[in-house]
Parts: sequence; C-alpha cells; structure tokens
Amino acid sequence: MTGRWPDLRKRVLSAALLLPAAILGIWLGAEAWTALMAAAVALLAWEWARLCGFSTQRLPGLALPVLVLGAGVLGVGGAWWAALAVLAAGFLGLWVVAEPRFGRAVPGFWLAFGVPYIGLAGLALIHLRGDAAGLGNVLFLFLVVWASDIGAYVAGRWLGGPKLAPAISPNKTWSGAAGGLVSVMAVGLLSAYVMGSVAAPLRTVLVAAILGLLAQVGDLFESWIKRRFNVKDSSALIPGHGGLLDRLDGVLTAAPAAALLGVLLGPGEALWG
Repeated sequence: MTGRWPDLRKRVLSAALLLPAAILGIWLGAEAWTALMAAAVALLAWEWARLCGFSTQRLPGLALPVLVLGAGVLGVGGAWWAALAVLAAGFLGLWVVAEPRFGRAVPGFWLAFGVPYIGLAGLALIHLRGDAAGLGNVLFLFLVVWASDIGAYVAGRWLGGPKLAPAISPNKTWSGAAGGLVSVMAVGLLSAYVMGSVAAPLRTVLVAAILGLLAQVGDLFESWIKRRFNVKDSSALIPGHGGLLDRLDGVLTAAPAAALLGVLLGPGEALWG
C-alpha cells in the first residue's frame, strides 16, 4: 500500500501474528502467561544483544538472557525484591565486564542496559497477571498501549503537520501524539466500562493517559536506539515485519508503571478504579 499509509499492511500483519498469542496467554491464566513471558523476554534479550553487536551464544552476551530469566524465576517464586536486586546487580556487573574488554562501536553499557529495560517489563507483566485483578489489569494495559499506537499512526498519517522529533523519528508528528493520547483515554474508558465499571472516570482517563504517554516514550526510545545502532529493525524474527522489540516498545515502558500502580493500589484492585 502506497501514499499516506505505506506501512499499514505491515502493521496489520504484525498484529494478526501477535494479538492472538497475547490475548490467549492473558486469558488462560497466570501460568500460561508466565510461560509466554519467559519466551518473550528470552527473544527480546536475544534481539537486544544482537542489536548491540553481541552474541547470546557466549559471554558477555549470554549473560543478558540468563539475568532476565533468572530474575523472572525469582519473581514467580514471590521473591520480588531479590528479582529486582538481580536486575540492578546484573546491570552494573555486566556493564563493568563488557565495557573495558570489548572495543566495539556500541559500548558495553548498552548491552547491560538491556537487563533492566527488558527485565523490569517482564517482572511487571508477571506481577500484574498474578494478581487477583490480573486478567482485567493486563488487558487494560495492552488495550491502552495498542490504542496509543493505532491512534498515533492514524492521526499522524491523516492530519500530518509539524514533526514531533524529526532527528529521532521523522515520521512522527504532534498530531499523531495528540491522536494517540485521545485514543488511549477513549479506549481506557470504554474498556473499563466493559470489564467492570467506571466508578472514577477522571482516574480512569488519567491512568490511561499516563500509560499511553509512556508507550509513546517507549516508541520514541526504540526509534532512537535503532538510529543509534544504525539498523532498520531490531531483528527479522517476524519475516518482513521486524522483531519483538519493534512491536513491544510501548509495552516495555508502560508495563513497569502499571505494575507499580498495582502495588500502590493493593491486591485485587483494578488499575482504572
């Protein structure tokens, strides 16, 4: 498809591949979701190491999936503080080890950064789904992130206008950012109503807006990283459509905030109020 919607086919096909797996994993329960998250973080870690010019078949690149999966195992066992400690120590340790020993165009810092970047999101999604309100909360998070991406894409392509961050992502516009924000608020209210009730609509809109803005930050960060590493896609994992990092960039930044909100609200509480 050409003209104003050159990559619409790519986005639709990617969604057709990923959405059924995500929704099925969420719906089947915490155990199935945890298994899906283990596979996802392993693939994300592989993509990130590859993006940084390292291999996960040997050290230090191998340390990345080992650390994020190890933290996930601790989280599943309920040792959340230990899991966070593994991510923090893993980041610092991998940075110290990789930085001086490997003279590369991409410093060891970026390989190490993948530990908290991927690991925190994985822990957040496992924690969210394991809660009594996990089904609704994880669905709410994903619906908001998807709404942000779709709303920003449609509004940006349709309305055009000034560029949001041309040095990072030349196709993103301020109209797209605004369209994404409007979409997340509308979808947040609608999904909260369908899944329960909207007892506090202002809170629902505020939570949806924050998660949507964080998703847009994640999208911009992923664009910046790919420009920094001079690559078009994070991998060819989805033939012709890039990798998981390309598809889950908004989730990686929004999920930790959603999990933190869930912790602050307490067990069994819906994110939207």
